[in-house]
Amino acid sequence: MNKFGVSAQTLIAAAFGAAIMGSAFAVPKLLAPEAGAQPIAIQAPPGAPLSFADLIEKVEPAVVSVNVVSTQDLSELGDMDQFFEQFRGMPGLEDFFEQRREQQEQETPRTREARSLGSGFFISQDGLVVTNNHVVERATQIQIVMSDGREIDAELVGADPLTDLAVVRVKEPGPYPYVKFGSSKDIRKGDWVVALGNPFGLGGSASAGILSADGRELGAGSPYTDFLQIDAPINRGNSGGPTFDLKGNVIGVNSQILSPTGGSVGIGFAIPAELAKEVTDTLIQNGRVSRGWLGVQIGDLTPEFAEALGIEDVKGALIADVTTGSPAERAGLKRNDIILSVNGQKVTDSTSTTRLVAKLIANTKNKFDILRDGKPQSISVTVGERPADPNAISPVPGGANPAEPGAPSAVPGKMLPDFGVRLSPMDDATRIALGLRTGDTGLAITEVTKGGVFGEAGFEPGIIILDVNSRPVASVDAFERAIAEAKAANRSKVLLGLRVGQVTSYRTIDIPK
Repeated sequence: MNKFGVSAQTLIAAAFGAAIMGSAFAVPKLLAPEAGAQPIAIQAPPGAPLSFADLIEKVEPAVVSVNVVSTQDLSELGDMDQFFEQFRGMPGLEDFFEQRREQQEQETPRTREARSLGSGFFISQDGLVVTNNHVVERATQIQIVMSDGREIDAELVGADPLTDLAVVRVKEPGPYPYVKFGSSKDIRKGDWVVALGNPFGLGGSASAGILSADGRELGAGSPYTDFLQIDAPINRGNSGGPTFDLKGNVIGVNSQILSPTGGSVGIGFAIPAELAKEVTDTLIQNGRVSRGWLGVQIGDLTPEFAEALGIEDVKGALIADVTTGSPAERAGLKRNDIILSVNGQKVTDSTSTTRLVAKLIANTKNKFDILRDGKPQSISVTVGERPADPNAISPVPGGANPAEPGAPSAVPGKMLPDFGVRLSPMDDATRIALGLRTGDTGLAITEVTKGGVFGEAGFEPGIIILDVNSRPVASVDAFERAIAEAKAANRSKVLLGLRVGQVTSYRTIDIPK
């Protein structure tokens, strides 16, 4: 080493590299330090280990591979249709394959045996293992493979598809090495994490990275989970495996990756330990998770929506629709109500409302503070138990099956040049087709002109306007009165309740000057 802390080999290598790569990639010259200056000391960040070996050696015996055999429905109709296309129009062959296709349609769908793999970890010495629901879904056989190679049959204790968590129990008595849930709240963005699991069936693999972010929402498919985002590489087969902090506590259960290639690109998601422990405890006790159900379709009360409604400093969830026969309807909740709190606990958006309601015990009374027509009030709601598929419940009164969406009312309607839209009252056929209740009113958009307010906002004919600033609009005159009231209140936009197909949503539009 020379007096600058650089070895001779390093200097030779740098000079050689500069010579063969050209000046554009030349290594900068080392400058003599000024008098009294000290060399820059590069130190590892506080808390960064020189090795993760001690941690991995400690926790690895509790991490397992999960091998699953399941049954899968096998339908060849799609493949046959694709195969059939190349013979279309050929005499004889076309008739033959058409008959074969009809025969397959009449046959009972067959099943086949499918094999898959994932990861998991022991959480008790008597053999309870946590993994992902999607790893063991439809399983007929479950086998746990331990780090020492032992293969042990297991059985499902319980699963929760909505959080993608499951618990299985090995059939041989323990004791088994196990790990404990820690707290994901104790680590910060940038802290080290270590993931263990069974990527691509390799088994016993470890990777390290940092907590990239927390509180990630991944859409409607995971309504109850704020994921941890980690950059420790996880791949297919890592599902259900643990993510550890440097103390050996499980701070997350690996569940998903974001990847255009199918392999790790450094964006993985883990279910936080707090939620995982809560759900797994419930699964161990009851075999399932029962969630409270309100029976509403809700959206965020955005600042733009609040501005249109003339309310300030209010956070909550805006009810877009109420399911017929639901606890919400029986309690008297209505479309356009704004939920402010549940049992005194304030909500901030639709996600926080969904999670609060899910934690309520079915068939118990609960206090909902709402804002209706700008006035606060409280409503007592006896929540139900969330159905397996809430979307399967018909929103149409009497359970009627809605017809195909019909054309808007044939009434010519009225053109509003300032808005660039023609509106006409919704007829009964359209109301029924859209799954609305008896007595629901609205205006059908029958024409949109270019350059108008509605055209610039992307509206198209066939959309139904149910209300303006929470006021029902049964006629074009009612629409114009609602606009006049908003103008008189010095508002620059209005909030429209819209029906598109069988979904109610909200949009704001600017009021023409």
